[in-house]
Amino acid sequence: MSKPIILQVGPYPAWDQEPLDQAFDVKRLFEADDRAAFLARVGPDVQAIATRGELGADAAMIAACPNLRLISVYGVGYDAVDLDAARAAGVAVTNTPDVLTQDVADLGVAMMLCQSRGMIGAAAWVRDGSWARDGLYPLQRRVFGRKAGILGLGRIGFEVGKRLAGFDMEIAYSDVAAKDYAPDWEFINDPVALAARSDFLFVTLAASAETRHIVGADVIKALGPEGMVINISRASNIDEEALIAALADGTLGSAALDVFEGEPALDPRFLQLDNVLLQPHHASGTIETRQAMGKLVRDNLTAHFAGQPLLTPVT
Repeated sequence: MSKPIILQVGPYPAWDQEPLDQAFDVKRLFEADDRAAFLARVGPDVQAIATRGELGADAAMIAACPNLRLISVYGVGYDAVDLDAARAAGVAVTNTPDVLTQDVADLGVAMMLCQSRGMIGAAAWVRDGSWARDGLYPLQRRVFGRKAGILGLGRIGFEVGKRLAGFDMEIAYSDVAAKDYAPDWEFINDPVALAARSDFLFVTLAASAETRHIVGADVIKALGPEGMVINISRASNIDEEALIAALADGTLGSAALDVFEGEPALDPRFLQLDNVLLQPHHASGTIETRQAMGKLVRDNLTAHFAGQPLLTPVT
């Protein structure tokens, strides 16, 4: 019996690749020298696409696969998938929520702690002999008891808030509406007002056309020269031009970023700033979570080809 034919957009770890190859006839787009020619050849046979959140599936890819019925995304973000094109073609989309929520929240809080307490610089202070030569490391800023704002109180934002509560922080959030599962946290509808009352602003909302650059110059200015923005969502949610300018001139105190426009080729100006913590888009980067994400990608594919309900459809 022939295996279902799927198009794999980007590489996966061996623990995902091996079971994927066993269950499906996998056409590896990422290994093709001429992607357009490869798609023209295999596209008519492709029944599903397995992709990653940052790679997605654009309208041209969807159009090249006329028998496509499912796009299974390895990641919680699906903004790189052309949802309008998928919907018009009758293609379902799945992602991998929940399984990565805790790890992403962990990294966001860790970045706040690391940046606020100057831990990267402090480690270098020890290693380069500055401690022995110059004495104690310069004083940093505390975290406990300060004000945190969460922009987007979905799964990840809520878990961030739960962790921040352990630091006795004053927590507020913005979203499309107040959430009944967060009765003890202040709801502030306006992101600018949220930033103005916050020492730390966590960006945790899903990316869309509506949220593009929601953290713009006005939000950044409101956060102020003592404030910190932490982004564990999507790069498009922050206006990078405004962010870089504010970090450079002191309008904003600091930033901690796990995502960037055009990554991994991030804007080189970030590398010249000493008040930004840079991370390589690895908020979900633990062995346990990546294994769970890969399994969920395969489980959605398996359910689709078995005629069963999808586990995590994007609605």
